[in-house]
Amino acid sequence: MASVSSNPRTVEEIFKDFNARRSAVVRALTSEVDEFFSLCDPDKDNLCLYGHPNDTWEVALPAEEVPPELPEPALGINFARDGMARRDWLSLVAVHTDSWLVSVAFYFGARLNRNDRKRLFSLINELPTVYEVVTGRKPLKDKPGVDSGSKSKSNKRSSDSQTKGNPRLTEESYVEDEDEHGETLCGSCGANYSSDEFWICCDICERWFHGKCVRITPAKAEHIKQYKCPTCSSKKIRA
Repeated sequence: MASVSSNPRTVEEIFKDFNARRSAVVRALTSEVDEFFSLCDPDKDNLCLYGHPNDTWEVALPAEEVPPELPEPALGINFARDGMARRDWLSLVAVHTDSWLVSVAFYFGARLNRNDRKRLFSLINELPTVYEVVTGRKPLKDKPGVDSGSKSKSNKRSSDSQTKGNPRLTEESYVEDEDEHGETLCGSCGANYSSDEFWICCDICERWFHGKCVRITPAKAEHIKQYKCPTCSSKKIRA
C-alpha cells in the first residue's frame, strides 16, 4: 500500500480525514467502478480497497508490518468478484468498507474525550454510508423504536434515555416501508406520533403509547424489563 501520512487529532481533523477517505471509496464503487472492477483480479493475491486522506483510492496488497500503522480494510475482496452478481459483490465490498472507515475514525478518536467522540460520530452519522450510496438505499427518519434499536425510549434528540431492543425494526426499515411506519398512533389517546415526545411499546400487544398517557417516564422505562400496557395488565389480573 502506498503510504499517505495523516495524523488528525481534533474532531474536525478526524472528520475531514474520514470524509476524504469515504469520498474516495465512494468514487471507486460508483463513478469509477469499471476501473475498480478491473483492478480486483481474482487471480491476484489478497487485495484491499484503501481510501486515502488526500481523496484518492487504491486497490493494493495489505500492509506488511505487524501491527499495521492503521486498521486494515477487508482482505481478499478480489476473490469473490466473479463468483457473485456484480451488484451483490459491490454491496459486500461497501459494507466492509463502511466498517473499515469507522474503525480508522475510532483509531484516531480513541484519545478524544467522551463528548468529542460523540460529536465526531454524530458528524459521521449525518453522512450516508457507502453501502447506502452504492445500493441507492436511504434510511427512514427516526420513528418510535427505530432510533438505535430500542423498543421503548424517548424520541427527543436531546435525551439519551433508551431501554429494550426491538428485533422487528431493523436495517430493512428504509424508504420503501415509510408508509407502513409513518402513521403510528397512541394506543391510549389515539393521537399521531410526534418526534418530540416519549413513547413506549407494550411487549404483549405491541401497541405504542405516549409515556404521559400510561404514566411512564424515560427514567422509569429504563428499569422495566417487560412493559405491559394497562389493558394487557388488567387481562392478566382477570385471568
